[in-house]
Amino acid sequence: MFVSDCRRDFYERIVSQRVLLLVASDVDALCACKILQALFQCDHVQYTLVPVSGWQELETAFLEHKDQFKYFVLINCGANVDLLEILQPEEDTFFFVCDSHRPINVVNVYNETQIKLLVKPDDDLDVPAYDDIFRDEDEEEEESEAESDGSEPSDKRRRFEEEVIERTMKRRQRREWEARRREILFDYEQYEYHGTSSAMVMFDLAWIMSKDLNDMLWWAIVGLTDQWVQDKITQMKYVTDIGILQRHVSRHNHRNEDEENSLSIDCMRIAFEYDLRLALYQHWSLYESLCNTSYTSANLKLWSVQGQKRLHEFLADMGLPLKQVKQKFNSMDISLKENLREMIEESASKFGMKDLRVQTFSIHFGFKNKFLASDIVYATASLMESIEKEGPETTNFIKALDSLSRGNLDKLHQGLDLAKKQLRAIQQTVASCICTNLVISQGPFLYCSLMEGTPDVKLFSKPVSLCLLSKYLLKSFVCSTKNKRCKLLPLIMAAPMDVEQGTVIMVGIPPETESSDKKNFFGRAFEKAAESTNSRTLHNHFDMSIIELKTEDRSKFLDALISLLS
Repeated sequence: MFVSDCRRDFYERIVSQRVLLLVASDVDALCACKILQALFQCDHVQYTLVPVSGWQELETAFLEHKDQFKYFVLINCGANVDLLEILQPEEDTFFFVCDSHRPINVVNVYNETQIKLLVKPDDDLDVPAYDDIFRDEDEEEEESEAESDGSEPSDKRRRFEEEVIERTMKRRQRREWEARRREILFDYEQYEYHGTSSAMVMFDLAWIMSKDLNDMLWWAIVGLTDQWVQDKITQMKYVTDIGILQRHVSRHNHRNEDEENSLSIDCMRIAFEYDLRLALYQHWSLYESLCNTSYTSANLKLWSVQGQKRLHEFLADMGLPLKQVKQKFNSMDISLKENLREMIEESASKFGMKDLRVQTFSIHFGFKNKFLASDIVYATASLMESIEKEGPETTNFIKALDSLSRGNLDKLHQGLDLAKKQLRAIQQTVASCICTNLVISQGPFLYCSLMEGTPDVKLFSKPVSLCLLSKYLLKSFVCSTKNKRCKLLPLIMAAPMDVEQGTVIMVGIPPETESSDKKNFFGRAFEKAAESTNSRTLHNHFDMSIIELKTEDRSKFLDALISLLS
């Protein structure tokens, strides 16, 4: 059921209990987790934190801890499946689910006792009515036997005929109700999309309890920016949520004139910025950033010689010498940096890049360190999916979580270096896929498969990196193709997952159009195709549109998808 008062029905219920936190491996979940950890620290709540990257780990973690804990908090996992069916918990176990995945499973919505959903009330959910999808047991038809009392045979026959007619009518009504139920559920569950960021939901809770700190506000901003960077929400939703956070930012970061206050606020200051949509440009060179940001790279078609020429024309139009743009941004001439945003925006619109500036926030730690929210997202995501083996599985998760604290700037800088490597690898892979025509139209969708032995292929066996690559590739393909029909198609991307076990990881992403509502139909389509062909698939990811598949089953699986979506 939906929790209407988070403070009363969630926080006050768990504050005196031992709590198990199950946190998914994405940046928004990490930010929500940091906010909740800070609240727990204020109130000395005992908790255990377990990172989970898929359904299997979630089940294992639950089975290992179900005897010690009765209260479970799930962050960015658990809303879009029937939790009770998967976990089979005892009746005195309670789940509090804060998850941005939509649609929410109807059994979770209508379970009054064990499942509490922490969802913003203004999220557009369209949950079907209870009576349309559930029937009470008493309504099930009862096989009533004809009573044999000593009445006339003709009465008996008449009564028997009436009962037969009544039973037939009941059966017909039930069949009609079931058909309607299937239709309603299909419409409701057909598309996968994302609601309000979990970090924002947790920040709201802190704000209601008057425990919100500037750090928590920053984590909420990073959680929202993660949804935007990963292309999970529409531009409209992003701008609306930025507006909500902007009010909190001005409340927390106003500057009083007196000396004492202006000093203390310099330790950490958040500011609203109308900044450039260039990845990590303040920690890189402007040239590298232009080359490795999907928006500029796709619009200028940088994988071609012509595109490189256009990039130099673009820089010449701004009057920026190559010597300046190729050195570190911090070392650039101050006179050039002063008006850089205006200069870039003016030239960009001449080159067809009208949206090169975007509303975001920046953070200052003291006078030296300044980061944009998107810098933190790239750094944290790269740390979490780092392919360098260092100790147990959870090491990357802990590192990524630590990098969000302002005391761990060395980890953050390590994340920024990894992010640069990742963005370079993505851009090079996109260029080689387009130049060698690896993106092929399969009819209802585009398909691209990375071969074993491709550079950086190990990196793309991780879900977040593969999704980023797919989105960058589709953007670039839409800009490069002359086929109008292909511009409107979605993309399925496959990469080798585990060579020894012979598995591939596959992700489906919706079409790249201006008016795209970011709703993804591949989750349901993958399930149906796997069912109809008996393909050996593993639906282990919290995003339904990412699956693992045996390499030998790939061709029959794709054939089934083509016929299903045609």
